[in-house]
Amino acid sequence: MGFGWLSRRWRATAFSLVGCAALLSQQADAFYLPGIAPHDYKIGEKVDLQVNSLTPSLNAENKLESVLSYNYYDERFHFCRPQGGPKAAHESLGSILFGDRIYNSAFELEMLKDSSCQMLCAQTIPGKDAAFINDKIMKGYNYNWLIDGLPAATVKIEDRLQKEFYSLGFELGSQVAGQIVPHFYNHYDITVQYHTVDSVHHRVVGVIVTPQSKNSVYSPDTTPSCDTAEPMNLHEEKDNQVVFTYSVKWEKSEKSWATRWDAYLHAMDPKIHWFSLINSVVIVVFLSAMLGLILVRTLHKDIARYNADDAEDLQEDFGWKLVHGDVFRPPQKFEYLSVIVGSGFQLFWMVLITLVIAILGFLSPSSRGSLSTAMLMLYIIFGFSAGYNAAYNYHSFGGTSLRRIITLTTLCVPGICCILLFIVNLCLIVANSSAAAPIGTLLGVIALWFVISIPLTVAGGYFGYKRKTADPPVRVNQIPRQIPEQPWYLRAIPSALMGGILTFGAIFIELYFIMNSIWFHKVYYVFGFLFIVFIILILTTAEVTVLLTYFHLCAEDYRWQWRSVYTAGASAFYVFLYGVLFYFSRLRLASYASLIIYFGWMITACFMFFILTGAIGFVASNMFVRRIYSAIKID
Repeated sequence: MGFGWLSRRWRATAFSLVGCAALLSQQADAFYLPGIAPHDYKIGEKVDLQVNSLTPSLNAENKLESVLSYNYYDERFHFCRPQGGPKAAHESLGSILFGDRIYNSAFELEMLKDSSCQMLCAQTIPGKDAAFINDKIMKGYNYNWLIDGLPAATVKIEDRLQKEFYSLGFELGSQVAGQIVPHFYNHYDITVQYHTVDSVHHRVVGVIVTPQSKNSVYSPDTTPSCDTAEPMNLHEEKDNQVVFTYSVKWEKSEKSWATRWDAYLHAMDPKIHWFSLINSVVIVVFLSAMLGLILVRTLHKDIARYNADDAEDLQEDFGWKLVHGDVFRPPQKFEYLSVIVGSGFQLFWMVLITLVIAILGFLSPSSRGSLSTAMLMLYIIFGFSAGYNAAYNYHSFGGTSLRRIITLTTLCVPGICCILLFIVNLCLIVANSSAAAPIGTLLGVIALWFVISIPLTVAGGYFGYKRKTADPPVRVNQIPRQIPEQPWYLRAIPSALMGGILTFGAIFIELYFIMNSIWFHKVYYVFGFLFIVFIILILTTAEVTVLLTYFHLCAEDYRWQWRSVYTAGASAFYVFLYGVLFYFSRLRLASYASLIIYFGWMITACFMFFILTGAIGFVASNMFVRRIYSAIKID
């Protein structure tokens, strides 16, 4: 399966190493990475079933109608509560911020102990809450349970290969054709697959839940019967008596603990990833060929002619050499340009290190939220890089206020992101969604920002400002040169749009899988592909920006600094347009809250993508401009 296979190989290798260590742990203490240590159960030992938030999925029309998740113990669902009340599980920071709300449950499972038609509780659901539940069934909401860190799944068949795979979660209910009131699933057949380590110890390697709708009859003097064929319909005009029941079956499996996630991490069509990679490589090769042609042939001849002693040839010079006295002139608002470059470096190192860690298998899917936690912590730590590069570039442009550049670097990009995410979180709170970040968590993030990120940014700014700046290879004229009228295709907006679409063309296929995993709550794991696509993104962005910078200089337009940022960052505009297309093709959001949340996240992601690619474009153009002007002799 290509580089997805490579990613799975890394993951399987990491899990296998952990599995081997677990076998040796009977004789010696072993070291395990957090979240991926196996748990050995003995016969009859209690196995906890945890419940997570209910999340939206595709409805009957294959559309997503909501992006709001709801707490499992939301009073409107009337689900059975454990004795003593639900207790929250310990979760990572990223898991909490991205909507996980994990609690214990009233289910009682014991290793290798089958049970049939066990009663959880009987509840009375009033008509108002029945309408709420029916609405969520119609919108395709799913239960999300966890047993030993494995999500409960339903078995589905892939249409193309007719191969079984596990789909995360299972439906809250179902809509039957021709029936107005949907069926509510209140009985759960739980199949737990286990692998035997030895005669005493066993491990959970798979969880399958088959929900059913049963209008079971219950009285305090009798036990409920699960044999009824009558479905459970929640009527909205009256109170409904609902009996929640479950059955447990333990099924032996030859699947090892190290490979238990393979059935969940199913690629629907790995050839698409290969097509994405080939498409990206073709664009890079094309741009590299053009850049090579310019550097090797055109620029080489130009530099050779400029450095010749023939004065007559020098009088006929035109193009990029004529603006040598203005090309290193500091741009307008260069302090904000410096902030973009510094923040872009911060994002670059965050993404690169996160992908490397993911490829090596350290971000196990068993450890929920580990990916987002790693990204957040790395972003905070690399505040040093933001301050260092912003202050260095600011000083290179002639800036003299260290306090000003540190303040702007600390507040601009993180501040804009915080405002956007605050609006999203406010909408989640108004909509009573469990995905709304708790106040304590938000205060914790703010504390991390003040205690770690800001001091690192200040330290980085100090060292960056004190670093000796590189002198420009040519002298800057005191009077700016007049810029001739530019052809339409080299003006700011057209040239940026042309450059952005080439960069976007290298990543748009992989972007589909990323958005699919985010909004449809799927596990994204082909980090091998993603890492290579990220490298291609860097190369494509740099090459496109250098080409257009060269064309601008040849047209005697020396304002390349901001142009390089706009040209490279314009790909974020196409990413946003792709998000709009994704919305109309795959989503049908029914509430204003969902609409604001979706586009709020899209705007935030596109803004950060603009900062990242804009910084890459500026750095590439700066290296290019310095290289070509240092190669010519100026009297």
